[in-house]
Amino acid sequence: MSKILSYCNNNLLAVCPQGGNTGVCGGATPVFDEIIVSTEWLNSVIHLDETSGVLVCEAGCVLENLHNYLNDYDLMMPIDLGAKGSCQIGGNTSTNAGGIRLYRYGNLHGNILGLEAVKADGEIIDCMNTLKKDNTGFHLKHIFIGSEGCLGIVTKVAIQCHPKPKSIQLAFLGAQNFTKALKAFKTAKQELGEIISAVEVMDHETIKFMWEHTDTTSPIGDYPIYLIIETSGSNEEHDQDKLNKYFQKCMDKHFVLNGVVTSSPSKSEQIWGLRERVAENFYKDGYVFAYDISLPLENYYDIVTEMKEYLGEKSHRVFGFGHLGDGNLHIQISVQKFSTDIMNYIEQHLYKRVNELNGSISAEHGIGFLKKQYLPLVKSEANMNLMRSLKRVMDPNGILNPYKVV
Repeated sequence: MSKILSYCNNNLLAVCPQGGNTGVCGGATPVFDEIIVSTEWLNSVIHLDETSGVLVCEAGCVLENLHNYLNDYDLMMPIDLGAKGSCQIGGNTSTNAGGIRLYRYGNLHGNILGLEAVKADGEIIDCMNTLKKDNTGFHLKHIFIGSEGCLGIVTKVAIQCHPKPKSIQLAFLGAQNFTKALKAFKTAKQELGEIISAVEVMDHETIKFMWEHTDTTSPIGDYPIYLIIETSGSNEEHDQDKLNKYFQKCMDKHFVLNGVVTSSPSKSEQIWGLRERVAENFYKDGYVFAYDISLPLENYYDIVTEMKEYLGEKSHRVFGFGHLGDGNLHIQISVQKFSTDIMNYIEQHLYKRVNELNGSISAEHGIGFLKKQYLPLVKSEANMNLMRSLKRVMDPNGILNPYKVV
C-alpha cells in the first residue's frame, strides 16, 4: 500500500480506496479515472488477546468473518451491520459505521484502540496501540476514523471486542403512535438499563413494504409503530423476568397495544429479519431514495410525516425505520423512476429541515460524493476551512479519494 500510494502521489495519479462496496454515499465509487485500490487481500487476523479482548487485524477482514472468528473465544465485535457479510472493517473504520448495537457498545471512535494508516505520500502512520488508556500527544487515530479515505488509507486496526452474552431476549412491540413508542423507550431505559443492547423502530409502512416484497410480516398484527428491544446479559432467568415485567408495565400504561417476548433464536432471527432485510429489497419498490439522518428524539418521526405531506403524489411511498436508541432514522422515499428534479426537490427540503431541527444529514453512512454539496449547509465556514486545511496538509496533491467529503 505504501509503495502504491507513493508512486501515485509522485505521478499525480488519483486513487479511490475500496473495501466491501457496501457504502451508500458514493465514498468508494470512482468518479472519473481514479485508480481503485482494494483492501480485499488485506484479510488476516494478526492477534487476539483473549484476556483483554483486543483484536488486531488487517483492514480487509469482512465483518461477519471476524464475528465468526471471535465466536470461538466467546467474544463479539462491538458493531453489527446488515451488510456484515460483505463490508470490511477498514471501510467500517473509515466511515465510523454505527449499526444496531451502537446504543450498547458505542461507535468506533470509542472501540478502536489503535490503527495503522498510509498517507497519500506513502508514509506509514503507526498508531497501533492496544491499550485502553494512552494520553501521549494528539490522538492521531481519530483523524482516520470517519474521514472516508480522504486523509489516508487504513490498513490495520486494533479493536476492543466484548464478551458474548449468555442470555439474549427480544421484545417486538406494537404502539398506537410514535409518542407512545417514545414513552416505551424511556421506560425501557429505566427498567432494563444495563441489559439493553438494541432499540429499533419501524413504522407500519415499513412492515407493509416487507409484506409486499418478501411475504414476511409482523408477528403481532398491524400497528402504526413497532419497537424492537433486545437485551443481552449473563443470567437468562434474571433477564427474562426483567423484560416480561417491563412489557407488562408498558401494557398497563397503554404505551404499547400488543407485543411478543422471546428468547428463541429462531423467532428472534425472524423478527430481526423484518428489520435487517428492508434495504436489500429497495430495488423492488421503484427507485428508492434512502436517507440516513439523526434527529432529537422529540422530532424523530415528525420528519417522516412532514415528507409525506411535502411530496404528496410525487412519491409512491415514504417510510421510516432506524436506531431509536441513538436517534438515527433511515427515511426512504420511493418514486416510479429516478430524475434529478425529484432528487433535488427531496434533498433541498429534507436537509434544510434536518438542519433547522439541529439534526445531522449523515448519522452513520458518511458524506462521500452524494452529500458533499450539502455539507456546508450544516457545517460553519470555519469548520469547512479547517477540514480543507487538514486535507491539504495530509494530501497536498489531492490524490486520495478526490471529489469526496470536502
